[in-house]
Amino acid sequence: MKVSNFYILVAAAAAAVMGVVASCSRAEATEALPTLKEAYADNFLIGCAVNDRLISGGDSLGAALVKAQFNTIVAENVMKSEKINPAQGVYDWEPADAFVDWGERNGMFIVGHCLVWHSQLAPWFAYDAQGRYVSADTLKARMATYIADVVGRYKGRVQGWDVVNEAIEGDGSYRRSPFYEILGEEYIPYAFELAHQADPDAELYINDYGMDSEAKADRYVAIVNDLKERGLRIDAIGMQGHMGMDYPDFARFEQSLEKFGATGCQVMVTEWDMSALPTIHQSANISETVDFEAQLNPYPEALPTEVAAEWNQRMGQVWDIIVAHSDVVSRVNAWGVTDGDSWKNDWPMAGRREYPLLFDRQYQMKDFLVERLKNQIKN
Repeated sequence: MKVSNFYILVAAAAAAVMGVVASCSRAEATEALPTLKEAYADNFLIGCAVNDRLISGGDSLGAALVKAQFNTIVAENVMKSEKINPAQGVYDWEPADAFVDWGERNGMFIVGHCLVWHSQLAPWFAYDAQGRYVSADTLKARMATYIADVVGRYKGRVQGWDVVNEAIEGDGSYRRSPFYEILGEEYIPYAFELAHQADPDAELYINDYGMDSEAKADRYVAIVNDLKERGLRIDAIGMQGHMGMDYPDFARFEQSLEKFGATGCQVMVTEWDMSALPTIHQSANISETVDFEAQLNPYPEALPTEVAAEWNQRMGQVWDIIVAHSDVVSRVNAWGVTDGDSWKNDWPMAGRREYPLLFDRQYQMKDFLVERLKNQIKN
């Protein structure tokens, strides 16, 4: 047993050393390459969502990577209403102020996320003391106060705002959020009107996931055209890039991108990440929790080489579509800095390990981007 354990320890140590060597080799290979923001300066802004730990100095390597590679940032959570305005008349500005200050110090194009969203909505916002929906007039007044306070505080400092987030279902119908239930379709133009009043120079966006859906894309085209007909400002449509190994259909994704560009708005690929794990749909046939959890977390130590290659191939396809449409794509944002930052870790189970972002846990750029930066030099 002692001999066996010795060999196990030697093998583990060797694997660790090989990992360090591979990481160093990759770092050396990328040193001579341009940064992402340099290579694609003529195409679009490129950036990521940043968390509190990075902003507060708890992730110095991540902060250095963001400064080196990116030119735009979006707050992962600190500008959502449940964080910034947890109770009526009560604001917690400190985390959002720190985010904006950091972005300014480092010359970033700063995006505020997000003003009107049914999820992570401050619990008081749409309800009275009895837990019932407030009246239309009350909700409009609360929206007016909130947007004026938040956008007004960062006027001239935050360059763009996700005004309305995730308003439409996959079938093209309006999501039955508190905003829609109380105000109907009019809550969207009202939110854009308020945001523009609070900062007339800020860019304004509408943002959603699953935008490869034809019905959803068509609904957003109609919404954008309606906003324009009303004379309201809308600068871009955000296509959230939450993807997996078997979704979305890239042809439909590209078709939606082209539809959005045809409205005269810019297109932004936002919240981009791609799960490297198999897409799992829980069913009644899965009776053992441990079996289900094993399926959810198939690569708890590292991504197998062949899976990593497939992931890089798919991400490369998306990147090539984006670059091909850089006449209308103005910004690309990953939803996090490195794999270790991703919201997909530890969800829907503790310990789940994901590999969805542009940089790995060693802060090294993924292969698909390295290859394209090398091609940039050749061309």
